Amino acid sequence: MSKGIRLTNDELEYMRLFESLTGAMVRDCIIDPKFDRIIFVIKEGEIGMALGKGGKNIALLEKITGKKYEVVEFSEDPVQLIKNALKPANVREVRITKKPDGSTIAVVSVDSKDKGIAIGKNGRNAEKIRFLAKRYFKISNVLIV
Repeated sequence: MSKGIRLTNDELEYMRLFESLTGAMVRDCIIDPKFDRIIFVIKEGEIGMALGKGGKNIALLEKITGKKYEVVEFSEDPVQLIKNALKPANVREVRITKKPDGSTIAVVSVDSKDKGIAIGKNGRNAEKIRFLAKRYFKISNVLIV
C-alpha cells in the first residue's frame, strides 16, 4: 500500500473478496461511483492470476456482487503504470514534464486507432489514468494525444 492512502471499510471488503477469489495481492481499491465501477490496483506480475483464464475471475466477481471491475497492474515507474492502466491501447510514448509552476503533467501518445480505447466511453479511462497518476505520483494532469 502506498503512503497516505486511506481505504474505507467497503474498499477493504472488496479487496478481501478479490484476493480470496483470485489469489492475487491487491495494493489498492478505488470505488468510483461516477462510472459505477471498482478499480483494483494489483501487485506487479499478478495480472494473469487476477483476471483468470479468459477473464473468469472478474466475471465471477461481477456475478457475485453485481458490480463492474477494472484491474490495473501496479508499477513504481509512473510511465509503466500509465501504460498498464491504458491496456489494451497501444501507447507509443509517455512524457512526464515538470511545469514552471512546480506541477507535473504526463503527455501520453497513443496510436490514432487506439485513441478511443485510451480515452474510453465518456472519458472513463482518461479519468482513471488521471486519478492513479495523481494518487501515486502527484502528477496533476494526464493528457492523451
